[in-house]
Amino acid sequence: MKILAATNNKHKLEELKNILGPQGIEVISAAEAGGIPEVDEDQPTFEGNALKKATETAKTKNMIVFADDSGLCVDALDDRPGIYSARYAGPNASDDDRMQKLLGELADKNDRSGKFVCVIALASPDGAIGTARGECPGKIASSPTGNYGFGYDPLFIPDGYDKTFAELGEDIKNSLS
Repeated sequence: MKILAATNNKHKLEELKNILGPQGIEVISAAEAGGIPEVDEDQPTFEGNALKKATETAKTKNMIVFADDSGLCVDALDDRPGIYSARYAGPNASDDDRMQKLLGELADKNDRSGKFVCVIALASPDGAIGTARGECPGKIASSPTGNYGFGYDPLFIPDGYDKTFAELGEDIKNSLS
């Protein structure tokens, strides 16, 4: 089975290939498909954004499409950054900029609990096939540590572990993802 991944994020694409490849699913990149449409993530939920990306891309590329919307939800910040995780510190911010903003907002907070949320959507050219939601609970570290992963991985310690995703490495992160 072949599925087009509606993402230009190289890190996400690599994770998808590592997770789905052993299941016999060939993940086609945006580049291999000749590019994907720019979809405005203007929906108020992870589900809405994932579905919008999947359905618009499936119609444009005439293929089955896998899309996701994911982010970090922090309890003490009323689930921010949430759906704005990638844009949290502005449109041209780096991962480090986003992490520093998050740490600044948590500086006077005692509760550091949160969760990574990921919603995947599958769509055919005829429309949505479905969605699935996963959540990985954990807490936010006081400073970034580790060399693996991307985004907020150096700050997120999943429940049951004493290291960040960026310290645990790809195999453990993928098993939790």
